[in-house]
Amino acid sequence: MPNITYNDISNNHEIRTYIQRGNELLGVLGYTEHSIAHAVKVGEIAANILLQLGYSERDAELARIAGFMHDIGNVVNRVDHAQTGAVLAFNLLTRMGMDAEEVATIVAAIGNHDEGTGSAVNNVSAALILADKTDVRRTRVRNNDFATFDIHDRVNYAVEKSYTHIIAERNAVLLELAIDTKIVSLMDYFEIFLARMLMCRRAADFLNVNFELVINGTKLL
Repeated sequence: MPNITYNDISNNHEIRTYIQRGNELLGVLGYTEHSIAHAVKVGEIAANILLQLGYSERDAELARIAGFMHDIGNVVNRVDHAQTGAVLAFNLLTRMGMDAEEVATIVAAIGNHDEGTGSAVNNVSAALILADKTDVRRTRVRNNDFATFDIHDRVNYAVEKSYTHIIAERNAVLLELAIDTKIVSLMDYFEIFLARMLMCRRAADFLNVNFELVINGTKLL
């Protein structure tokens, strides 16, 4: 059975349509951007994490696929989108002919990526969590009226730079942020993203590395 590749997934019209329509649904509800751009970035970061930690090219490919597809469930509803997305991915990947072992890995990762219900359950899952939860950036805010920003809009808008990388000498995954503290305080950031940062720490533990958070040059975790 031939391997299904990331290019097969990212160029699939059906998959791209569901991601795009899910992003439109979230836009109606006032959520931040969950577009193809977010899907591509999460896939790239997840794959890069596994490659830098010495995992196989195929493991990294599966992480890239899981990252690209992780928010596909938003086409149905934001509530339980991880589980819905896992079921959609199962059907799509099975129909495309992916090996059952690889389908199982990917759907488990997608079904466990949300901080409300999930946790790291395999290496691909851990990399996906770290990639998704660290994609915090100004360009994800869709509200153009600063006066009406909610706290999530303000926190995302305040992030001027976001960089996730592996620090080999410290055996760590580092999230480095530059935040405009005139828009939000560091306490605001933690109030909104504490659950996500704890999920990242546990995902890093699963990969036997540390999770570090540096904001404006100060190490906070």
